[in-house]
Amino acid sequence: MNDDLHSQVSTDASVIRGGTLAEAMGAAGRYTVECVAPDGMVKWSDTIDNLVTTVGKNHLLDNYLAGSSFSQVGPYLGLISSVSYGAGPATGDTMSSHAGWTEAGNGSNYPNWSTPASNARGTCTFSAAAAGVKALTAAISFVIATNGGTVKGCFIALGASAVATNASTAGTLFSAGTFTGGDKVVAIADTLNVSWQLSV
Repeated sequence: MNDDLHSQVSTDASVIRGGTLAEAMGAAGRYTVECVAPDGMVKWSDTIDNLVTTVGKNHLLDNYLAGSSFSQVGPYLGLISSVSYGAGPATGDTMSSHAGWTEAGNGSNYPNWSTPASNARGTCTFSAAAAGVKALTAAISFVIATNGGTVKGCFIALGASAVATNASTAGTLFSAGTFTGGDKVVAIADTLNVSWQLSV
């Protein structure tokens, strides 16, 4: 009786690689706006998920990572008018060059407001950051006067040379955006309450 013996040796190898550890950070802002009629009733509300401009991102990085004695001016919050509106805010926009939109107020770029004073931009004040979010301590109120009109959105100007003066090209355009739900009409004596927050 013959028995055939078959021997077999096998080896197996595997390589376990460490996972990649990465963390990404982006800057995302959101405006929340409500229009209140003179009788106190809310006429409409909407949100804006705004873009952060390239110059805004550079401003943030330069002053946070490399700034040694940085003091912020503003920031100031303004409104975007429907007058001469084109393509809307773009990441390449600056305070001196934003061909797709115009700032509301300043006479013919309706609407106009009495508060903040005579079409001035609103001054932002912030609460302490929490959970990666920096938000206004309270909404900025724009009381519409003289002329109502159509509002397209909002923007933030900041930096050492930024001012509250309507239509000024000074400072850095940090963010801008248009309403999620489309154009918003405001009438004389309406109040626009605008909140803004930035999360990273």
